[in-house]
Amino acid sequence: MKGSAAATIWNDTLAASEHGSPPADVKSGGLSPLVALSAVAVVLGASAVLGRRNAPDPSHPGIRRWYRRLDKPGFTPPDAVFGAVWPVLETGLAVGGYRLLRQPANSQRNTAVGLWLLNTAMVGGWTELFFRRKRLGASAAASAAMVATSTAYVAAAARVDRPAAAVGVPFAAWLGFATLLAESVRQRNAPAVTKRAESGR
Repeated sequence: MKGSAAATIWNDTLAASEHGSPPADVKSGGLSPLVALSAVAVVLGASAVLGRRNAPDPSHPGIRRWYRRLDKPGFTPPDAVFGAVWPVLETGLAVGGYRLLRQPANSQRNTAVGLWLLNTAMVGGWTELFFRRKRLGASAAASAAMVATSTAYVAAAARVDRPAAAVGVPFAAWLGFATLLAESVRQRNAPAVTKRAESGR
């Protein structure tokens, strides 16, 4: 029986190769689980390191003082909320990226992966603009751009792997809120106010 089953699989493989396609029980195209997981860890790890470098926490007193002196709208969440939300969003990005990388490579999958990479890079880049360079206008514009790129990512992922798209929806939704917040902060902090805040570095 075992020999017969092996012969059947081998014959199916040969027949499929003659027609230019793999048999139904042969998985091909996507990255292996270990390689996909490693790629996700490297990409999100790099973004996390950049974000940590610019965090307004006690390890960065100058950034912390500047951020606290900014005039913020009443709907600004407490720092603890930011600390609780981002790990959830990053987990969604990790799951989505992993699932996409496991899919067979084609134009739709590559587009979704490219947008995933772009969004993870922009997260770290935004913290550099806002917290370290204190570019309120540029960071608000970057946040608005991320709304577009995250929406495009979710749409592209949906054409490849619906669960990957689903876990990306909270990320896009949060960026919409973050853009409103960033624009309000920009409007509330005139150049003179920002200059005084910067002097406290």
